Amino acid sequence: MEFGEKTLTSECIYKGKVIDVLRDEVQIATGRQSFREVVKHSGGVVIVAVKHDAGLHEPVILLVKQFRYPIKEVVFELPAGKLEKGENPDDACKRELEEETGYRAKNWRSLGYINTSPGFCDERLYLYLATNLEFVGEHPDEGEIIKAYEYKLSEVEDMILNGKINDAKTICALHRAFSGVEL
Repeated sequence: MEFGEKTLTSECIYKGKVIDVLRDEVQIATGRQSFREVVKHSGGVVIVAVKHDAGLHEPVILLVKQFRYPIKEVVFELPAGKLEKGENPDDACKRELEEETGYRAKNWRSLGYINTSPGFCDERLYLYLATNLEFVGEHPDEGEIIKAYEYKLSEVEDMILNGKINDAKTICALHRAFSGVEL
């Protein structure tokens, strides 16, 4: 069975600061023509920042709390941010961690990437594990109201299970970071 689709025409129907929207005419594998609406996004980074505090038998995870306008809710999530045009994700993760939490990490490991909503959006989020943290002072972006918190891993797991954390990128990144990995 063929799964590919051929783009016949592509028109930008909205150009914004954060996203663009395309309406593409396509030919599907059966030969029939259809259309696709595609949200274009520059992508972003998500950071699982882990502290090992003396005396604790489990890692401490940095979360941020902020209001997310599209869903009109205050959410707990991992530190994350949008890639600037042409920015390397390896640089963006360091910038975002410091801006949102005030920490720098000496050790970084890529956890791969996720496609957030491939049915209509090309956004790709690059996931990172940051360890050996040093506090240097946060400095959020202008207009960003955000606060960092520290939770034991077991508390974060409980927050996910009881619905206090519903952010998909946070759940995916934590799963990648702690699935069969010794910290």
